[in-house]
Amino acid sequence: MLHQVHKPADAAPGPRPHSGDEVSLAVGGMTCGACAARVERALNGLEGVVARVNYATERATIALPADVSVQRLIEEVTSAGYTAELVGEDPQRAAAIADADLKRRLRFLKWRLLLAAVVFMPLCDYSIDFSSQPSTRFAGWQWFMVAMAAPVVTWAAWPFYQAAVRGARHRTTTMDTLVSLGIVAATGWSLYSMFVLDTAARRGSGAGIYLDVPAGVIMFLLAGRYFEAWSRQRSGNALRALAAVGARDVAVLDATGGEQRRAVADLVPGERFVVRPGETVATDGKVVSGQSAIDLSVMTGESQPVEVGPGDSVLGGTVALTGRVVVQATKVGRDTQLGQMMRLVEHAQNEKAAVQHLADRISGVFVPAVLVIALGTLLAWLLTGNPATAAFSAAISVLIIACPCALGLATPAALFTASLTGASQGIFFKGYRALEASHHVDTVVLDKTGTLTEGKMTLTDVEVAAGVQEHEALRLAGALERASEHPVARAIAAEAERRLGDLPAVDSFVALPGVGASGVVEGHEIYVGRAGGALRALTPGLSDRCAEWEGLGRTVVVVRRDRDVIGAFAVNDVIRPSAAPAVRQLQALGLRCVLLTGDNLATATAVGEAVGITEIVAGALPAEKVALIRRLQEEGRSVAMVGDGVNDAPALTTADLGLAVGSGTDVAINAADLIIVRDDLRVAATAISLARRTLKTIRGNLAWAFLYNLAAIPIAAAGLLNPLVAGAAMALSSTFVVCNSARLLRAAPAGAGSVGSSAGAELPAGVEPADADSTSTPSSKYTSPPLTSTR
Repeated sequence: MLHQVHKPADAAPGPRPHSGDEVSLAVGGMTCGACAARVERALNGLEGVVARVNYATERATIALPADVSVQRLIEEVTSAGYTAELVGEDPQRAAAIADADLKRRLRFLKWRLLLAAVVFMPLCDYSIDFSSQPSTRFAGWQWFMVAMAAPVVTWAAWPFYQAAVRGARHRTTTMDTLVSLGIVAATGWSLYSMFVLDTAARRGSGAGIYLDVPAGVIMFLLAGRYFEAWSRQRSGNALRALAAVGARDVAVLDATGGEQRRAVADLVPGERFVVRPGETVATDGKVVSGQSAIDLSVMTGESQPVEVGPGDSVLGGTVALTGRVVVQATKVGRDTQLGQMMRLVEHAQNEKAAVQHLADRISGVFVPAVLVIALGTLLAWLLTGNPATAAFSAAISVLIIACPCALGLATPAALFTASLTGASQGIFFKGYRALEASHHVDTVVLDKTGTLTEGKMTLTDVEVAAGVQEHEALRLAGALERASEHPVARAIAAEAERRLGDLPAVDSFVALPGVGASGVVEGHEIYVGRAGGALRALTPGLSDRCAEWEGLGRTVVVVRRDRDVIGAFAVNDVIRPSAAPAVRQLQALGLRCVLLTGDNLATATAVGEAVGITEIVAGALPAEKVALIRRLQEEGRSVAMVGDGVNDAPALTTADLGLAVGSGTDVAINAADLIIVRDDLRVAATAISLARRTLKTIRGNLAWAFLYNLAAIPIAAAGLLNPLVAGAAMALSSTFVVCNSARLLRAAPAGAGSVGSSAGAELPAGVEPADADSTSTPSSKYTSPPLTSTR
């Protein structure tokens, strides 16, 4: 079998080169993608400035020449009608401030939305009754209507007014301009109808009472903005989750050897600190004394703990599993591997294009056009000798029929419906970007540890010497290993207890760091650990079996009773039962699959063969994973990344589409665009199918909403729709969008059926071979379910 084995470039990708510094501004006041485009144009208008504005993260990343100050940038953003503040060197603090602002905005939107929703139906009923049935009116009915409508058209609609006024101050128009004019016009006309026409005519025609129209407009648009803000909050947590991986305090050794607990932020290079079993390494450094098994999976993806001793390097954010070590700090803060990962995530997020809904892209033309048409309608009717009431009625009908409820609801309604459908399939996608990216993805890069594999050590194979029973070797080894805290020991002890129940006690237990452990069990001296040194030569049968396991990338240990080797064990991070079917489903969608891992080549090759992936990249650090993603993108590929660990977060954010396995870390989940919350990798193909269907639905919604406006505006301008009918038509358009989005609930996405019914679900929880009959995947070299003699 031919494997294409790659090694990414050593250099970590960073910000684009420029003559000065790169700074980041937090931009406030943006309400749509058009706002982000306006800020970007304003900044790029400065000589030598290269700016990228991300509406989703509300950040402007600017390559700043030496002759332009940060204050000049802030003034330029302010002159465009928005606020700007320099993001400091502490990304955790900046992210926390942004999150607090977003939470406040969500609270305000929620209460405004609830008010509009509660008032809308009563207003609708009373507007119809009082207009068509004057007999239903009672004394003071006008003030009753005003009392209900006033909170909605003032307080609930206030965000639209603010944005419209800000735009007007800077001679620009947005959808907020049209919404605000429509609300004010509908409300003003209703007040005129109630208080002037009735009084003058002394009869109850009441034509033109439609206070329900502004309430409906406000309710639909607030619902869309609330969902959009909620999605943005969910997608903005990656940096905070990444920072949470690091230690908060550290035990620093003073000159006398005593320990002082200090904040990690106060640690300086050259200082020595203590790391005990179970503690997180505070920062990058070198081991001065002691030995320990370090879990590197959170940083490098290495599935097996690494033994470290004096002179070895350790990374901040990793976890000591065994032994006490003294470490001398070599790098601190943003210079550490964890700090570099945070910068990669931040940079990749800022590189993403701002969300550009079709409604935002056309607003620059649509809104002024509607205003001109409404004004032209008013003048045309007046100049042709029609009554002023008829002219105002036609003009207001144009404004109301053009209110972009359907445009504003097209995307949020489909996203919300798809999220309900996705929940039943174990899928969550955060926003519009994931949908756009899924349509173009042609390459899927899959992490190994915790994604294709279970992410925990498991005893997979046992081989015993002649004349020795397997259960006896496992019982003695399990009794000894139960006293150890090493992950390999825990795997052996757990399997022994599962199969044999109670195990005998161990005496004189001694941990041998980096080698194994020894002790006395039932009067016999037992050793479990690496084969070599003082051990007698293995028998040919055991030796061949151990060599085979090592070739497959597994961890091999032997068990000795007194001076005789009685057996050998293979421990491995087992492959998920759903991994091979998932790869086949992705390949069936026409996607190229690449395995990318920080683990060693032998292990990665074995996993690749088992699941059917021939392109394998092993030994990749986080920055190198990002480099590979970018190299594929430079080749013209649209890349999806599937991962679960902290070390995958930069690659997830750099990829065109990031998919995180829900059983993984919060960092990966927050950094990704699509979350697979179900512990079944086959859902990845279903997620892409659902995202593509949702994108198709959104495009259909937008096309309908826009074409509806184009067709309805001339009818309203011709006076064929009174404002009340125009309001009903506007509501009908929004209803169509909602119903069209609801179709996503009635049918499972393509591939969903196979998620629950694939034959792969019945395979053992060990190594699963690829389908030998499939032309798209190679056959496996081995089939090795765990503990084949007993399971």
